[in-house]
Amino acid sequence: MVGMLWHTPEALEELLCEVVGWESRTFSQGEKDFPVKLQEKLKLLPYFKEHRDYVHLHDADKGRRSLTAVYRHPDADVTKTIVMISHFDTVQTEEYGHLEPFAFDPKALTMKLKEEAETLPEAARADLDSDNYLFGRGTMDMKMGVVLHLHIIEQAIEEGWPLNIVLVSVPDEEVDSVGMRTVVPELLKLKETHALDYTLFLNSEPSFTQRPGDETHYIYTGTMGKIMPAVLFYGKETHVGEPLSGITATYMSSYVSKDMEWNPAFREEDLGESTPLPVSLQLRDLKLEYSTQTPYRAAALYNVFTMKRDAGEVMDTFEEVVTKAMQQCSADYERLCAREQVEGVGGVRVIRYEELYEYVKNKFDEDLIDEGTRTILQEEDWDDREQAIRLAGEWMLLCPELAPAAVLFFAPPYYPAVNSSDESLIQEAVESLKQTADDEGFRVEHVHYFNGICDLSYVNYQKPDSELDAYPNNTPVWGTGYTIPFEAMQQLKAPVLNVGPFGKDPHQRTERLHRQNAFVHTPKMLHKLMEVWQKNSSPHYS
Repeated sequence: MVGMLWHTPEALEELLCEVVGWESRTFSQGEKDFPVKLQEKLKLLPYFKEHRDYVHLHDADKGRRSLTAVYRHPDADVTKTIVMISHFDTVQTEEYGHLEPFAFDPKALTMKLKEEAETLPEAARADLDSDNYLFGRGTMDMKMGVVLHLHIIEQAIEEGWPLNIVLVSVPDEEVDSVGMRTVVPELLKLKETHALDYTLFLNSEPSFTQRPGDETHYIYTGTMGKIMPAVLFYGKETHVGEPLSGITATYMSSYVSKDMEWNPAFREEDLGESTPLPVSLQLRDLKLEYSTQTPYRAAALYNVFTMKRDAGEVMDTFEEVVTKAMQQCSADYERLCAREQVEGVGGVRVIRYEELYEYVKNKFDEDLIDEGTRTILQEEDWDDREQAIRLAGEWMLLCPELAPAAVLFFAPPYYPAVNSSDESLIQEAVESLKQTADDEGFRVEHVHYFNGICDLSYVNYQKPDSELDAYPNNTPVWGTGYTIPFEAMQQLKAPVLNVGPFGKDPHQRTERLHRQNAFVHTPKMLHKLMEVWQKNSSPHYS
């Protein structure tokens, strides 16, 4: 072990503080710079000094890049390969207030917080006083995961483990996972170039608490899916002096939001676990300025978690909910019109985006449609979600005869669910990890589905082929601003596992990492995992 860079707990803590110091908030310059710094860090290892071309940077978007590094065992007969996945972007830091300059300096921030401990919640204050935690943005989510993977690949090289490792670190997981989505095809190229047999996709996202005050370290054999069904409400404009001569989009939207929020029809249960209930992520009208014209366009985005359902099934359920809500909305509106003795504008129709787009294509020339698309997409200040809303709105502007209408679509991002709990080798690994924890005197529990978004969603894809149509056909920005490499994901067949460090309060001012767990316990669990994989996957072991 003499001469190893990241072998001791002290060295791991020092490396973490350095890597956290490479500020990499999503969309920042630091996010662009991070993979270059990580590349240079890898090249400190003798193996990558000799094989410099085994470390690559891959374009994602907007100047951001992903990194891959391949450790190929010298014995050509060793093809079994573990792919270690991490992300290096972090969320923003405004909540630190006047301590924001220290957000990326864990030791300094931890000391600064001690000077004003009274500003912290009781649980965070107790952890601060214990000296068992290191505070700072990215300490938990998920710079420590990057550090653990550097530690593992160094140890594999130094000890000549009879397996191959591909290290993958990507930007943008916190927003749209463009890093992982764009690196998936690169993983297929590496597989072919180096004759690799992918046998495990390992992520080291941190252990997330299941409830307030939870002190249990969790490992995960899958990750929930996340999808965002959305509605464009397109009513009929009118002057406020003649309110029933139109129907407001805000009135229409209230019916759907009431029925969508916490709707148990979207809850799934599997392996004794269940998804959180759906909730709205955005609801607003689309008026650009104040006037006495009523708001006739509005949009709503809803968060739905999945386990087994695919996009088509979610859209079917969503359509049922919205249709029922719009029937009630139409009935109430018609009663109001009868009471006030006005004719009104009729009932609200429900239409999927794919149906709307087909209608537009049949009605207008391709040049007009292309110009409308360009007009929306050239608005650089609009993200994928805003562009999706605006594209649906553009087509409804061309077809006012369809109004009033609720147009159903998907807004990015989409994370398919993935689960490997029934894999025998995964089950053996979980038991070995639990035993390792017991031997070290701390508690580990197995969870089947990671309860947050995770880049493991883009490997080992096993959804029905129908989803390859259902999602793209109802996602307005598909192929122009947003894509998912479904076909490539289908070829990355191997079980998934998430083993990461224990911490608390990700995305909060009190984000913190448990020192002993991160620098001692989790490395030992990962070493045990590698032993299990070598024993069962390598011709060097019987």
